[in-house]
Amino acid sequence: MQQALDCADAVVIGAGAGLSASAGFIYNGERFEQYFSDFRAKYGFEDMYTGGFFPFATQEEHWAYWSRYIWVNRYTDAPEPVYDALLALVADKDYFVLTTNVDHCFQKAGFDKKRLFYTQGDYGLFQCSGPCCQETWDNEELICRMMEEQRDMRIPTKLLPRCPKCGKPLTMNLRSDDTFVQDKGWYAAAQRYEDFLRRHKGSSMVFLELGVGYNTPGIIKYPFWNMTAQNPKAVYACLNAGQTYTPKEILSQSIAINHDIGGVFDQIVRDALANGQKIQR
Repeated sequence: MQQALDCADAVVIGAGAGLSASAGFIYNGERFEQYFSDFRAKYGFEDMYTGGFFPFATQEEHWAYWSRYIWVNRYTDAPEPVYDALLALVADKDYFVLTTNVDHCFQKAGFDKKRLFYTQGDYGLFQCSGPCCQETWDNEELICRMMEEQRDMRIPTKLLPRCPKCGKPLTMNLRSDDTFVQDKGWYAAAQRYEDFLRRHKGSSMVFLELGVGYNTPGIIKYPFWNMTAQNPKAVYACLNAGQTYTPKEILSQSIAINHDIGGVFDQIVRDALANGQKIQR
């Protein structure tokens, strides 16, 4: 894979949940118990994802849960430096990132925000639940207050988020149905991604798919296959522990690595340094 990256004029990174999982953003087990043991004891769910869909009786309890969820998965650093290692591999390349992840790990690792397209939203943004408008609002300040002031699995009623336009409850800017808000920033990022693909059409490219499953294959996986098939100079590289697959039509242009992403990155960086290559870290 390192050889393919070295020879490429451009790299398109397609990132799914498996990349953040490799970085330590695990939604169950010890990490879940550390932050949500009281919710587990009261309601019995065993992972953050399930709790996110739980029908809490009050908005005060709903936002006590979600403020912790957002804080842990958006405003804390990933336990493992997997995103940092990825940046070291592509920092000197013309790259662009397309991701279904909503945890902001790319920007926290130092990726250029003008080279990122978060298609499914951002844990750091509120939107109107209506929605009454196509706008979003940063939530860090209010989430911090919810974390600080919650007691007995409830936040104070005064902290319940309301739309500044219409007064309806705010909700998370996460794509789950047709109420998802695509604001000006979303459309600007989509346009930059289209421009990047247009600019490099027919050139030597690596479509680097990282931890993408089959929940939303139409966003990253299938387009990467199609663009590779249409470009004889392209390479499709898939890293995903347990879910690597390559269509026979692009088999000769593909690299499939069925291992932990972080471990693969560490080995590439070590090999490069051992060979005297300069790696930005």
